[in-house]
Amino acid sequence: MELNAYIDHTLLKSTATEKEIINLCNEAITYNFSTVCINSSYIPIANQVLKETPVGICTVVGFPHGAMSTNAKIFEAKQAIEDGATEIDMVMNIGFLKSRNYVAVLKDINAVKIAIGDIPLKVILEISELSKNEIVKACEICMDAKADYLKTSTGFSGSGATLSAVKIMKKTVKGHTKIKASGGIRNYATALKYIESGVERIGTSSGVDMMNNQNLKVAN
Repeated sequence: MELNAYIDHTLLKSTATEKEIINLCNEAITYNFSTVCINSSYIPIANQVLKETPVGICTVVGFPHGAMSTNAKIFEAKQAIEDGATEIDMVMNIGFLKSRNYVAVLKDINAVKIAIGDIPLKVILEISELSKNEIVKACEICMDAKADYLKTSTGFSGSGATLSAVKIMKKTVKGHTKIKASGGIRNYATALKYIESGVERIGTSSGVDMMNNQNLKVAN
C-alpha cells in the first residue's frame, strides 16, 4: 500500500504564508503526494513550483460554509482551473440540505460539475453538521449530480472524518462515487484505517509525519 498516492497534502489556514505554500509543494514533490490542497489565491505559486511534476493542485470552492451562490462557486472553480488547479473540492450548501430543498442542492453541485467538465469534483458534506439520514441523502444527491468524490469534512467545523460516517457513505454510493476522508486524520495508523475502510483519498496536513512513520514501520 503506497500511502503517498492517497494523500492530498493540505494547507488551508487563512494565515498560511507564501513561504509555507512553497514548502508544502516541495514536500509534496519529495513524497510524491497525489496533490496539494490549498486556497485558490495560492494556485499560481503552487503551479510554478509543481509544473513538470506529477503532483496535482487541488483547491476549495465555496469554502468553508458552502452558502454562497452557485454562480460564485462556478466563477471560483473556473478561475482556479485557469490558474492551474487540477481538482476542485466544493462545499455543499448545507443549509439547503437541512431545508430539504434537495433540488437546489442538486442544481448547485451539478452546475459546478458541468462548468468544470472532466476536472474531478469532490463535494464536501461536512458530516459533523448532518444526521445519518442527511448523510445518506447528501450522498444520493451527489451521485445524481455526477460528483466524482464525496468528501467528509472541511476540517473547519465541528469534528472531522469518522469511520462510521465513511461506512454510511460507502454503503450508500455502492462504489459508484469515490470517497475522500478529511479532518482530524493526523497519523499513519488512523490513515491506514480509513484506507482499509475503502476511501480513495485522504486530506491531511500531517502527510510528512505519516510517511516518516510508514517508512519506520517498513524499516523495522
